[in-house]
Amino acid sequence: MVELDQFKSIMNAYEEPLAEMRDSLDVTGKERRIEELERKVEDPGFWDNPEESQKLMKELKNLQELVKTIHQLYTSYDDICLLIDMGYEEEDSSMFKEIGGEIREFESLFEGLRIQTLLSGEYDACNAIVTIHAGAGGTESCDWANMLYRMYSRWAERKGFSLQVLDYLDGDITGIKAITFEVNGENAYGYLKSEKGVHRLVRISPFNSAGKRQTSFASLDVIPDIEDDIDIEIADEDLKIDTYRASGAGGQHVNKTSSAIRITHLPTGIVVQCQNERSQHHNKEKAMQMLKAKLKLIKEQEQADKVSDIRGEVKEIGFGNQIRSYVMQPYTMVKDHRTNEENSNVTAVLDGNIDSFINAYLKKTAQK
Repeated sequence: MVELDQFKSIMNAYEEPLAEMRDSLDVTGKERRIEELERKVEDPGFWDNPEESQKLMKELKNLQELVKTIHQLYTSYDDICLLIDMGYEEEDSSMFKEIGGEIREFESLFEGLRIQTLLSGEYDACNAIVTIHAGAGGTESCDWANMLYRMYSRWAERKGFSLQVLDYLDGDITGIKAITFEVNGENAYGYLKSEKGVHRLVRISPFNSAGKRQTSFASLDVIPDIEDDIDIEIADEDLKIDTYRASGAGGQHVNKTSSAIRITHLPTGIVVQCQNERSQHHNKEKAMQMLKAKLKLIKEQEQADKVSDIRGEVKEIGFGNQIRSYVMQPYTMVKDHRTNEENSNVTAVLDGNIDSFINAYLKKTAQK
C-alpha cells in the first residue's frame, strides 16, 4: 500500500498549515459578521440608503462565499483522510484514483484560500483601475498593448469580474496606444497590483514582411478604485484640465461633444483621463477620483523614491525595465523576472492564464 502511505504523508503535511489558515482567516469572526449583516438586511429601513445597502450586500455575499469555501476545504480534508483509512482497511487499490483526484482538488482549493490570506493590504479588496501604454515601436507596440488588454480581459472573465473601459486611444494602424479600464471584483486590486510594470514581447512580427523577430514593450499601471471620499486637498492652480472629444469605434459610439476629460497634476506630472461617461461632469468626477487615489498612495508611501512606482510611467518603456517577458520565438516561454516563475504555454498565458504569476508575486512579497 505504498500509494496510501504517500497519500497519508501528503495530508499529514497539511495539518499545521490548515490550523494556521483557520487562525488567519478568523472564521468565527466572519460568521459573527455574517449574522450581523443578515440582521441588518432584515431591517425594514435597510434600503433607505441604496448606496450603503449595496456595499453591505456586497460584503455579505463575499463573506458568505469565503466561509462556504473554508468549510468546503475542511470537509474535503476530513473526507480524504476517511477515504485513506478505508483504503487501508479494505485494501482496495481501485480507490487510489479517486483519492488522488480528491487530493488534487483539495490542494487547488487550499492554494486559492492561501492566496486570499495574503490579500490583507488596506486597498487589496478594492476594484482596480488599470492603464496600459504602448511603448516605442509604432504599430508593433500598439498591437502588443492590445494583446495585453485582451489577456487581462480574459483573466477578469475567468475570475467572474466585470470590466469597464474608461479611456482609450486607438493606434494609428491597429491596436491601441493607451487604454484605461476598471476591473470590478473582490480583491481585484490585490491581485492586479502584481502586474504593474513593463511587459516585453518577442515574436516574429506579423507586420514585417521580412519575417524578422521583433521586440515590443508596453507598460501597465494599476491603482485601487477607492470608493470612499478621499480627504486630499488639491489647489485649483495645481491642475491643468483639458476637454476633448471622446473617440470611438464609429457610428453611434462617436461622442459628438467634448465630454472627455484629461487632468494633469502639475506638481507631480500625474495625468489621468476619462471619456467613458456621456457627461463631462461625470468624467471629471471619475478622473478626480483616480487622481486622488494616486496622490493618496504617494502620501502614504512617504519616501520620495516611491513616487515613480505609484505614477507607473516614469521608467522608460524599454530594455532592462521589464517585469515579465513573453517569448514566442525562437522558443516559447513566459518568465517573470521578479519571481522567476515560468510557463512555456505562451498561448494559454495570453488567453488570461496568469494566476501562477500573480500568486508567485504575492507569496514573494509576503515573505519580505
